[in-house]
Amino acid sequence: MTGTSEWQDRVGRSWAAEWRRTDRSFAGLTEQLLSRLAPFEFNRALDIGCGAGELSIALARSHPGAAILGLDVSVDLVAAATARGAQYPNLAFERADAAIWRRAGEPADLLVSRHGVMFFADPVAAFANLRANAAPGAPLVFTCFRSAAENEWASGLTRLLPCGVSAPEPGAPGPFAFADPDHAGGLLAEAGWQDIAFEPVDYAYIAGAGSDPVADATSFFLAIGPAARVAAELPPAQHGAFTERLGHFLQMHRSGDLVLFDGAAWLVTARA
Repeated sequence: MTGTSEWQDRVGRSWAAEWRRTDRSFAGLTEQLLSRLAPFEFNRALDIGCGAGELSIALARSHPGAAILGLDVSVDLVAAATARGAQYPNLAFERADAAIWRRAGEPADLLVSRHGVMFFADPVAAFANLRANAAPGAPLVFTCFRSAAENEWASGLTRLLPCGVSAPEPGAPGPFAFADPDHAGGLLAEAGWQDIAFEPVDYAYIAGAGSDPVADATSFFLAIGPAARVAAELPPAQHGAFTERLGHFLQMHRSGDLVLFDGAAWLVTARA
């Protein structure tokens, strides 16, 4: 389970340090999400769980007349996003928990997120709060992972871990909390969102690149992702064995100077 407290601490620090490689891993998905957002006209966009700011920055660049605000619970990620987006006067970042954040004044007329909404401890309350921050009829557009079984970078890593290390309970806060569209759609509906739709999106998950993409991918997965914390806590002998198994696994997914996996996500739309 990955919750808010971890994003405020170790996980947030790791993602802030690794934003170049995390942006790379999501590049194909980000492109499709931005394409879906292109037709929307908006004046005030809210990026939920903005991370290191890639989506917020893209929106600020393409919509210079709109005000873009990115929220994240991690001070490290907000610092990274602020530094990256400093050249855009219509862009701001704020350290805040979107589950409880409120701002007086004009509400957002577009709410977006790239994989930033799956970590709420109480998702119904969080999505209800987001609806309260939305203008009437405002669209909500976000991506989230489909099942771990459809994302072999995750399910494969889990299989490499020592016996006794189990996957999180279905629906628990974490990367795959919204993998079941019936469950996730029910949460959104209970929070008051309407016209809820789930569209499957496939993309190339780039785990490693360069002259030694396997080594690059190995260090990436030891820094972030579902196996990073468990691997860090293994005793030296087990850690070495895990790293060796990880290298063999990644080699199987090498294509030239890349290590690639099939990425499987939902693109979710709803309306306030």
